[in-house]
Amino acid sequence: MGIEKTLSIIKPDGVRRNLVGKILSRFEEKNLRIVCTKMIHLSKSQAEGFYAIHSERPFFEELTTFMSSGPVVVSILEGENAVLHHREIMGATNPDDAEPGTIRGDFAESLGENTVHGSDSLENAIIECSYFFSETEIVNSTS
Repeated sequence: MGIEKTLSIIKPDGVRRNLVGKILSRFEEKNLRIVCTKMIHLSKSQAEGFYAIHSERPFFEELTTFMSSGPVVVSILEGENAVLHHREIMGATNPDDAEPGTIRGDFAESLGENTVHGSDSLENAIIECSYFFSETEIVNSTS
């Protein structure tokens, strides 16, 4: 364990429904620090690049079209065991399986529009964070 960084994305459905503040506050309330954040509108090619690992999956086209359909909020969160802790706060990918009190359990509209994305491993967190943020944008929250 230890202090880790992980990528968090509030997807277009969360931004559209004005849930950004509610979602970010849940991370802070659960001891994850926001070390950088910004709102962006991904192009289709940027979404395809980010989700390239899923390019052969049947949901790839739907996912990348959705992720480029409106603004998203990308953040790097930092904290103890941040990757796993963030995933616990988000809840199961399928909102039908997500516990009440998790972000997806409370806010997700469907499997395709499940409000948030989070890195699934420390290795992927490093790759995903660098996709959206340069080193100069990342603040050490404990300094």
